[in-house]
Amino acid sequence: MTPEARRPVPLQEYLTTAYSPDREYRDGILLERNVGELAHATLQTLLAVYIGRRGKQWNVVSLISLRIRVRDGWYAVPDICIYSQPAPNERYPERPPLLWIEILSEDDRMTDVWAKAAELVKFGVPYVWIIEPHTLKSELWTASGAATIEDKTLRLPNTDIIIPLLEVMAR
Repeated sequence: MTPEARRPVPLQEYLTTAYSPDREYRDGILLERNVGELAHATLQTLLAVYIGRRGKQWNVVSLISLRIRVRDGWYAVPDICIYSQPAPNERYPERPPLLWIEILSEDDRMTDVWAKAAELVKFGVPYVWIIEPHTLKSELWTASGAATIEDKTLRLPNTDIIIPLLEVMAR
């Protein structure tokens, strides 16, 4: 973590500053995101295109790297999120997305990723999907806990959303 990321930052400063890559904000502290690796970027792009092409059919909108207000003092940035229509229109949505997608990077610590997923679910995100981009192993976190996706195909209950990672990566 850089020294810049450790110093307390007022919320208004965070909300009016562009970081590259974007950072998350948690109770006055900037949190770096591990992004920028080829495998991460490739999966993020291919997933966004796959989901975007099916948005009308699924009645959803997908967004990349959107700052979302999870709770007072916590703005988090999913790699990709899916909102049921109607899409949010606020600059920083407060409504939780239907699906929050986190694509792992080499520097991610799984205990941190799991803790974040559990907190996101606690604050109202129904589904958090964590994907390892090299192996495509993934987990789906819900209020019931975490489950491994054995066949590399996400199926969201009570929706038409089916995302087969092998097909997504086949380009």
